[in-house]
Amino acid sequence: MPPRIRCLTARGLGSAVNASRIPSRSAALLVSSTSTTSSTPRHYATAVAIKSGLTLPADYVPPTRPPTARPADVRKAQLLRTYTSLLRSTPLMLIFQHNNLTATEWAAVRRELRVAMASVPLQGAEPIDFTSNISLQVIRTRIFDVALKVVEFFDPSKVRPTMARTISGSRAPVTYNHDLSKAAYEAVKEATKGDSAQLASTSYGQLAPLLVGPIAILTFPIVSPAHLAAAMSILAPSPPAFPPPSRKRTPNYYEPVAQSGLQKLLLIGGRIEGKVFDLDGVKWVGGIEHGLEGLRAQLVRMLQSAGLGLTSTLEGAGKSLWLTMESRRSMMEEAEKGPEAALEAAVKVEKKEG
Repeated sequence: MPPRIRCLTARGLGSAVNASRIPSRSAALLVSSTSTTSSTPRHYATAVAIKSGLTLPADYVPPTRPPTARPADVRKAQLLRTYTSLLRSTPLMLIFQHNNLTATEWAAVRRELRVAMASVPLQGAEPIDFTSNISLQVIRTRIFDVALKVVEFFDPSKVRPTMARTISGSRAPVTYNHDLSKAAYEAVKEATKGDSAQLASTSYGQLAPLLVGPIAILTFPIVSPAHLAAAMSILAPSPPAFPPPSRKRTPNYYEPVAQSGLQKLLLIGGRIEGKVFDLDGVKWVGGIEHGLEGLRAQLVRMLQSAGLGLTSTLEGAGKSLWLTMESRRSMMEEAEKGPEAALEAAVKVEKKEG
């Protein structure tokens, strides 16, 4: 081990400068500044409380945080708002029961669903590609049940405004009609404690028995029978109306992971334009030829045929009435002229017929 070299440690910056053999004015200034800095205590920046002249009223409610019946900053409250918005903005929704699919199985099912949606041709005068907005998601069943109650029984337009304190201290009418408000809570509570038979006749009463166990929903931004038929061919195939895709055209559909996930999905119903449909009703909507345009064409043909039948019926009744009145008028004219005129008229009629 090499020997250590002893080094004289400087006691400070001042001693180091004094030991130098080149005196200078800058060194003296450095020594004085160093000694001054070392002797004076250090001060740090601290936050000083500044008294403001603006004070808010004690009962002031900010517009961004309206009063709620339940805590609004928890995850359940945000899920409830998400589900109510989804129910109000989604005209077509399919409801599935799932048997705890794995993440890999969900990925395979969504992949095949995207492929099927992309293969549907766009229809209409101004076609819009909305396949990216079609979503298959797992929901929290109990929270979705509450959201369905809020959408079904709560009408925000019927909430009366209340007087609330503004930031200036005056009072102004404010309407708290959001989905977490006390008005929504009271409306749902009042509707659900009524007659069970009346509750069963509503859309919620028809859909609530299906919301049992793990639930997944497939949402469409618009009602499109063609996209609905393509989705049912993937998620709930039932030939011959909704046959599954061929193995040659879509070999990934028959992979073990995809088939395992699809076997764990069960279509139990749907909600279309606020109405509840069972499995047969969903199949009927998906089986409409040429989509909504074809349905409109069928309606127009039905109205036209009904109009033609009504017109012919009215015209026939009018003609028979006119003929009856004309025959009665001619008989009365002949009776006024006497029996000889009637005999002559009868002879003329016989000659014309002969």
